[in-house]
Amino acid sequence: MLGLRRFRAGQEPADGSIIEPRLRPLFLFTAAVAAVASPASAVPLQHPLRFFEGRTESVGTMKAIMKKTRRVESIGRGTIGPDGALTLVQQVHDEGEAPHQRIWHIRQVGPTKFAGTMSEASGPIVIEQVGDGYRFRFSLKGGLAAEQWLIPNRDGNSGASILTVRKFGMMVARSEATVRRLAQEASRAP
Repeated sequence: MLGLRRFRAGQEPADGSIIEPRLRPLFLFTAAVAAVASPASAVPLQHPLRFFEGRTESVGTMKAIMKKTRRVESIGRGTIGPDGALTLVQQVHDEGEAPHQRIWHIRQVGPTKFAGTMSEASGPIVIEQVGDGYRFRFSLKGGLAAEQWLIPNRDGNSGASILTVRKFGMMVARSEATVRRLAQEASRAP
């Protein structure tokens, strides 16, 4: 029954768990995601594109199938154009890869919907506000489908990013990161 074991009185396991050992990681993962995305810690952003205006930082890990976990990080600089669209240029430093630049162009197309492009995507980016979080969907080269969740924290200056990449419906990579706004640099006069 859903991975729960039944025990007679006095026959409980020594560790006190009623969850089958093979399913414990799934339960722990589900609990962690629920904690990250819980209403107590998440809050919708009043102006979602403005979160990326100025400087932002993303630091986390990426685990691809048949590869070891690696550190991933980026520093972004976002600007909002006169039409309200966001242009975000990220300097990406993924462990084991050459540094590169990722460019996003995103605009609001409805009350809770956004659309645009990203330099590493092979098609359009679609973003929807779902509850307090934002779900990004896009395709990558090689027939990969990506779904990324950005769940803002109550402070409005940071959030959790969870990326899942699939091929033929099977998960082939997963990334978890913290995204945060950085203090603006003081203008430098010559």
